Amino acid sequence: MQKQRLDKFLSETTEFSRSRIKKLIESGHITVNGIKAEPNYKLKKEDKVDINVPEPEKSKLEAENIPLDIIYEDKDILVINKPRGLTVHPGAGNRSGTLVNALLHHCRDLSGIGGVERPGIVHRLDKDTSGILLVAKNDKAHQVLSAQFKDRTIQKTYLAIVKGNPKKDEGTIAEPIGRHPVNRKKMAVSHKGREAVTHYKVLKRFKEYSLVELKPKTGRTHQLRVHLAHIGHSILGDPVYGKGNAQLLHAYKIKFTHPRTEKELEFEAKLPDDMLKLI
Repeated sequence: MQKQRLDKFLSETTEFSRSRIKKLIESGHITVNGIKAEPNYKLKKEDKVDINVPEPEKSKLEAENIPLDIIYEDKDILVINKPRGLTVHPGAGNRSGTLVNALLHHCRDLSGIGGVERPGIVHRLDKDTSGILLVAKNDKAHQVLSAQFKDRTIQKTYLAIVKGNPKKDEGTIAEPIGRHPVNRKKMAVSHKGREAVTHYKVLKRFKEYSLVELKPKTGRTHQLRVHLAHIGHSILGDPVYGKGNAQLLHAYKIKFTHPRTEKELEFEAKLPDDMLKLI
């Protein structure tokens, strides 16, 4: 312990994540021998560490009685089938009608790690993407699930209906993704971007489109939409990277380790009616 960093030691011996510990240290809520310290302070055997956790900031968001399609729930997690068109969390000029508003009505004991604007939100789906979303109901569950996402041990499978017929029945798209050089609201394949890898498999071919299974290895913003558009097979209805306003991309399956029981769990979310009809 003598040479261990303060932030690392506390993240291993308390229920708080390392990022949360760092914020508490920097705000002066964690002291060493009564003095404000740095996150990289090297602890000595006789040091006295005090933690004064401030009262959590109260959310100004309204709880709203918005129906939720709950696939699974226990005291630690929720697994939800999110409909297309539902925004996950509030943003500028969008304070209501989101999944977070619905979650606040459904349960009051959500994880606070995501902040007052994103309680319980471990990962996200685009507004126009439907399917499985994991929600943490306490900080410990949030911390464990976030670590699984970071380590890429959570397996996510998507189904999409794309324009045209890919030449290969299956393959891998490994192209870095970054902010679009002109339109800053879009993402694009860019040599200056971050690593992005998508595995795909054609499940069924039709005359003008194909049903494709997608397994992202990384989780970049708009990754699947950008990668498919890059190879000339944009997702049908994609309003940004294709044409239309009813994007046919669905987070179909998720596989992860339960944060408390450590059992491997797998869930599926039924396809939206319009995708089923088109197939």
